[in-house]
Amino acid sequence: MMLLDASSSQSLVNQIVAGITLAINEQRLRPGTKLPSIRKFAQTHKVSHFTAVEAYDRLVALGYLTAVRNAGFYVRSAPDTPAPPPMPSASDDAFDFDAYLLLQKVFQPLGMDLRPGIGLLPEPWSDDDGVQRSLRALSRRDPSEFTGYGHAKGCANLRARLVEKLLDTRVNAHPEQILLTSGASHALDLLVRYLVHRGDSVLVDEPGYHNLFLNLRLQGARLLGVPRTRDGIDLDVLEAQIREHRPKVFFTNTRLQCPTGTSLTLAVAHRLLQLAEKYDFLIVENDIYADLDPSDQQALAGMDQLARVIYVASFSKSIAPSLRVGFVAAHRDLIDELVPLKMASGLTTSAIAEELALEVLLQGRHRKHVKQLQANLALAHEQVARKLEAVGMEIFVKPHAGLFLWARHPQVEDATALAMDAREHKILLAPGQLFMPDARVVPWLRFNVAHAQDERIYRLLEQAAH
Repeated sequence: MMLLDASSSQSLVNQIVAGITLAINEQRLRPGTKLPSIRKFAQTHKVSHFTAVEAYDRLVALGYLTAVRNAGFYVRSAPDTPAPPPMPSASDDAFDFDAYLLLQKVFQPLGMDLRPGIGLLPEPWSDDDGVQRSLRALSRRDPSEFTGYGHAKGCANLRARLVEKLLDTRVNAHPEQILLTSGASHALDLLVRYLVHRGDSVLVDEPGYHNLFLNLRLQGARLLGVPRTRDGIDLDVLEAQIREHRPKVFFTNTRLQCPTGTSLTLAVAHRLLQLAEKYDFLIVENDIYADLDPSDQQALAGMDQLARVIYVASFSKSIAPSLRVGFVAAHRDLIDELVPLKMASGLTTSAIAEELALEVLLQGRHRKHVKQLQANLALAHEQVARKLEAVGMEIFVKPHAGLFLWARHPQVEDATALAMDAREHKILLAPGQLFMPDARVVPWLRFNVAHAQDERIYRLLEQAAH
């Protein structure tokens, strides 16, 4: 077991890399030796999955380890003379459900026949007709309109259209208060790098968005989980965390949250804004599922009018995931300070993608597509909830909208073990461990209702309970 010092000025990742490198150089770890799985290493050394993933990846990059798909990590003979690792046996169980898997492999089939754990809409549910019509419209325009770098804040016409769109959630904004990004993930990345410094305490949803957790860990933040409730968030825990740690920002998914499907009630939203004012912290509202919500719910940013709330959204759910166009809406001074950071990290965003998104939004058919998408998801929610309950699953909340249901079986304590068993049946489940800030094992699973119709899923769940 490696001795790690959380109080050291050297990061835990660097300590792990140094310790394993020393063991290899001193031949205490010999060529071909298999290291513990990421999950086991994290549990043994009481570090997060994110820390273990980053350390292992760095050792692979340095040439000390080699990664074998579905088998694990093995010691190479030396950084400059790699030795092939032994072939994994059929019983070798090294398939980790962690951020590495979700971020690097979830967009590939993974050899899975069924993927109820995935976070995307089915391809046929995208606005293919709108995209095709918009592409034809763009092809008739002068190419010089979008062959340059474009505006630093993004397409001016799209930002003006977003001002109108934001009025649907009662957010009053000016085009200069909007910064276009390459999707919501890019927007969150910019905000993490701008708002968070190493050692800062940051509030996050628990469970919450795995990609955000990884970004915050890489920035050196200390994550403080705020439990999700059926009404949105646990306000008592939130206030206790604030009093003890004095965080400067709370990143939260306010509507149809991933993975629970919950939304903040009006009362919870009002109290959250009161706490932000009282304790002087910012709120980053990730409203990426707004277009999937048929209700007339007001955004948190609409209640606050972008005073303490920074609003993030994108078009990946209502148009297509491949259309990497998102945006940040905030106080103008903050937007102006984000622009240089955006330019430094990738110059301007894609003018072609932004013009394409604008064309889709301007079509009368897009609103009809969104309504149909909401109807399809409502039907899928009803069907999947009925199937889950029929095999004894407990559902956290039934939102009847959005992508996700959060469910568990009373007789299954370790959803990660269940997900690993499902892999043998070529079914990709998303265990709750993926969505916990501390990556602890929990009994909950995230189900994407748009990908959870096949009866084989429910036969597996029924067998797992016996």
